[in-house]
Amino acid sequence: MTTALITGSTAGIGAAFARRLAAQGHNLVLVARDTKRLAEQATELHDRHGIEAEVLAADLSTEEGIAAVETRLGDRTHPVDLLVNNAGFGNKGRYLEVSLADELAMLKVHIEAVLRLTSAATESMRSRGRGGVVNVASVAAFVPRGTYGASKAWVVQFTQGAARDLAGSGVRLMALCPGFVRTEFHQRAGMGTDNIPNWMWLDADKLVAAALADLARGKTVSIPDPRYKALMGVVKLTPRGLLGGVSSRTGRKYGPQ
Repeated sequence: MTTALITGSTAGIGAAFARRLAAQGHNLVLVARDTKRLAEQATELHDRHGIEAEVLAADLSTEEGIAAVETRLGDRTHPVDLLVNNAGFGNKGRYLEVSLADELAMLKVHIEAVLRLTSAATESMRSRGRGGVVNVASVAAFVPRGTYGASKAWVVQFTQGAARDLAGSGVRLMALCPGFVRTEFHQRAGMGTDNIPNWMWLDADKLVAAALADLARGKTVSIPDPRYKALMGVVKLTPRGLLGGVSSRTGRKYGPQ
């Protein structure tokens, strides 16, 4: 049986990955900040699917948290075959309205943690000649919209570059770029969602199924829904100056900064 490590595993997209992979027979390493929720999740997945679910409480906005997960990924006696870098959050407010400390905490989770955990995982995977990494980004990566979008753009660019460098090694890397998904993301950031149209919402379980299919096909970027694929096609054709104005207005109305 193979083992998958998922950060931000107790809610939203991370929890959907855990459910899907457990149902497919993968053992899990579940990573999040809340020890109680981790234990409950591990017990439920073990009882339902008969897999082994290890828990690792870690806050990826801290040095200690990142280092703890790096250590687990570097354990050659209990190797991780699939890493899902899903942990992340958004800040409410425009640029300069959000404290620099909060901005830096987000960058540590979205960029430093992703870089370090991907590096720890792929080094071990390359030596075995197999493995995969899914780095959860966002369609916000493709529009000029504040620190959140910029950090997710980094995730996409980094993942694509690393995938090229590791081509032929047996290690696959993919950036997953969803749109709005019904998770705890907006609630934790204190953002309302009543004004987001119903058609823009994605189902986390369907999203994960599409993402894993894209990973199996060798894609390096996955936009797992026809609606958002169409929107991103329009984005590519829109002049950057006009796109900046539109994304600024849309971001203030719907999304994180």
